[in-house]
Amino acid sequence: AKDRSLVGAQYVEAPSDYDGSGLCLFLAGGISNTHDWQTELFSLLADLPIVIVNPRRHQYPWHDPTAAEQQIRWEFHYLRRANAVAFWFPPETLCPIALFELGARCADSSQALFVGTHPNYQRKLDLQIQLKLVRSEVAVVTDLPALAEQVREWYRHRSAS
Repeated sequence: AKDRSLVGAQYVEAPSDYDGSGLCLFLAGGISNTHDWQTELFSLLADLPIVIVNPRRHQYPWHDPTAAEQQIRWEFHYLRRANAVAFWFPPETLCPIALFELGARCADSSQALFVGTHPNYQRKLDLQIQLKLVRSEVAVVTDLPALAEQVREWYRHRSAS
């Protein structure tokens, strides 16, 4: 696990703890058998003075039988602690856990929500329709730069208030 700061953004990777203040963005979405989109999104947002919380571990301890529960509990805690959550749905998998987490986050209208899907994500239309019904303010985008721009707009709006 590692914590690192670049220009502006602070990076927190599972299973590290973060108890600081400031705006916090959780990176939710595909991890298993997908490309590392989290690093790409972090680099697009690295200049913002926010905390970016990443559940993807660069060294996951597959040999540790307690690691899965620790990971799930960590994600559960930080998903709820964050001011905002950015979901990305890649084409390699349906992301059943991320879909479950998105459903849970939709119920919390106090938390900023950003959703993107790869153009080839199999359930893209379902996400668009479901979000339109539950959180009409959430526009589903189809690339990581557009997802980053939504986060930047949220940050600009929060900073101006």
